[in-house]
Amino acid sequence: MFAATSAAQNTEDFLGDLACALEPRWLASENRSDGAGPHQRLLFALGALAPAERTLLAKDARIERVGEDLARLTIHPETLADRARDLPAARCLDTAMRAALRPRARPELMGIVNVTPDSFSDGGRFQGAEPACEQARRLAREGADWIDVGGESTRPGSEPVPLALELERVLPVISELGRARAPKLSIDTRKLEVARAALDAGARAINDVSAGRDAPEILALAAERRAGLILMHAQGTPKVMQQAPHYRDVVREVAAFLRARAAAAWRAGVAPGHIALDPGLGFGKTVEHNLALVRALPELRSLGFPICLGLSRKSFLGALSGGTVPEERGSETLAGVTLAAWLGADLQRVHEVGPAKKALAIATALLADRAP
Repeated sequence: MFAATSAAQNTEDFLGDLACALEPRWLASENRSDGAGPHQRLLFALGALAPAERTLLAKDARIERVGEDLARLTIHPETLADRARDLPAARCLDTAMRAALRPRARPELMGIVNVTPDSFSDGGRFQGAEPACEQARRLAREGADWIDVGGESTRPGSEPVPLALELERVLPVISELGRARAPKLSIDTRKLEVARAALDAGARAINDVSAGRDAPEILALAAERRAGLILMHAQGTPKVMQQAPHYRDVVREVAAFLRARAAAAWRAGVAPGHIALDPGLGFGKTVEHNLALVRALPELRSLGFPICLGLSRKSFLGALSGGTVPEERGSETLAGVTLAAWLGADLQRVHEVGPAKKALAIATALLADRAP
């Protein structure tokens, strides 16, 4: 899911893709200049979209500065879209959005390894390095692209875990698994110190359910290490988030939050190709909120970043099917994983990789070239 190239290359690829999306309208504009490179063409188009920013987005700007310049733009996407009626260059915005929605050939799967006594589904099953590593190896054999290791439960009602205890739980596991280099490792944490230690031990991504709000320095750490960064939406803390979730428009509010956190990560130096967004199913959401967000996956993908989704064994699935306990929600999980992949989820966190991989293989074959 996350690009393996340098930050500079990620920026150039990102701008090149967007320039290609802008190309048809740009070629028809009166301001074009024959022979301009992809980033220059993009700057011309953006200059037409936001005339007040022309001095910022000079047509001769160097490629290494373009990402920084874009991050400093204050104009909002909704404002740009409103200008589409009058400005020829702006009418390509919907084309750019569709480019961001290109489906993956196969969604990636992230196997969950909770080194905790109290996680909502498998708490206590994999406490200690040996059982946790064995579970990770089993998920790897089943085809996991990633292993996500967590030492702090964030289930509804849970309490924060002390730093020393979280390190004690996850570091031996990350260190042991990191020697293999495959599958790739992610650390599920909100703490800067845990994230840094895990990256030192071999992790390649940070999965932060607070989206960098609990420890803002995590964003700079991800940039410095060129690590993947998953930014998740949550309303409230795990202890109280399910007491009374409320939104006026859950999709619009979650999308706005994710856009803002992605912008914060970009400003901190994280390359666009290293960012993924998670709507946070079950984190301060009712059943209807969760359903609305899954249905809105195409809209969330239009933000321009891969979408990570964690619906495996969640309580809203049980509420829809009859209230089964988490371990008995396998069928519900497979139905959700399959449909979410079709709707645009790029990376899905699951407790059981093998069945999900088989279900996605069938769905991919049946629904080839039919993504919404």
